[in-house]
Amino acid sequence: MSSKKIFALIVSTIFLVGVLAGCGSTATKTDAKQDSKAAKSSIQEIKDRGKIKIGVFSDKPPFGFVDANGKNQGFDVYIGKRLAKDLLGDESKVEFVLVEAASRVEFLQSNKVDIILANFTVTDERKQKVDFANPYMKVALGVVSPAGTPITSVDQLKGKKLIVNKGTTAETYFTKNHPDIELLKFDQNTEAFEALKDNRGAALSHDNTLLFAWAKENTNFTVGISTLGSLDTIAPAVKKGNKELLDWINTELDTLGKENFIHKAYNETLKPAYSDAINPEDIVVEGGKLK
Repeated sequence: MSSKKIFALIVSTIFLVGVLAGCGSTATKTDAKQDSKAAKSSIQEIKDRGKIKIGVFSDKPPFGFVDANGKNQGFDVYIGKRLAKDLLGDESKVEFVLVEAASRVEFLQSNKVDIILANFTVTDERKQKVDFANPYMKVALGVVSPAGTPITSVDQLKGKKLIVNKGTTAETYFTKNHPDIELLKFDQNTEAFEALKDNRGAALSHDNTLLFAWAKENTNFTVGISTLGSLDTIAPAVKKGNKELLDWINTELDTLGKENFIHKAYNETLKPAYSDAINPEDIVVEGGKLK
C-alpha cells in the first residue's frame, strides 16, 4: 500500500472516530435532558405552568356541571378550587377539563389532566391503572324508575332494559352480576336520563348520591332501589406512579379535614339538592378517613 493510501486511511479513521464521538456526546446530552425532565417534580411542573388541570363532569349536577353562564359548578368543582388555592395561591388557577365516565383513566394516562375529581369510585380494576388518594365521599349504586311503575328489586328488571353509563360502576356491576339483564348504554349522563324520560328503558342505575338529587328535581321518578352492591368510596385520582402529587393530595385532605371543609362543600353544593332527606354523614368523608 502506498504512503498516500495509508495517509488517507488514517485521516478517514480519525474523521469517523470524531463523528462517532460527536454522536455519542449528542446522545449523552439528549439522555441527560430526558433524565432531567423525568426527574422534574410533578408539582413543580404544575407551578411552572401556573395552573392545575382537574377533570370534572359537565352534566352531573350537583357534583360537576356547567351552569347557564358556562361556569363549572358543583361539589367536585368546589373542592377543586380549594386544591388550586392551596397549591398555587389562587383558586382561579385551575383549568377544569370536562370528561366522560369512560374517559377518566385515559385523560390521566395521557397527561390531559393532573387530577380526576369526576365522582371517581375506587375499584380494584381502576387501581391497576391509576393511583387513588384517600376518599372524600361514600357511595353505593341505586336504581331510579318512573313513579308509576317503580322498580324495587333487581328481579323486576329481567326481560327489561336498564339504562347505564359507559365506564361506570353500574355498568360493571350489572355486567358481572346480572348478565341476563339487557343494558342500554350511553356516554353522557344527559343522554341516559333523557332515555329514561323517553321510556327507552324501565329504569336507570347510577350512583345513589346522584339519583337522590335527580329524583328530587324530577318528581315523576323514584329511587326504588336506594342501595345496591357494596358501599364504595369516591376519591381523587392521579396518574399511576405520581407519588409526589398523590402524597400532596392526601396531606391536603388531612388539613381540610381539620376545618371540616368537605362538610362545608356539602352544605354549599349538595344540601340544596338533598334538603334534609339525606344525612351528610352518609356521604361525606372528612379528612380522607372513613369513620
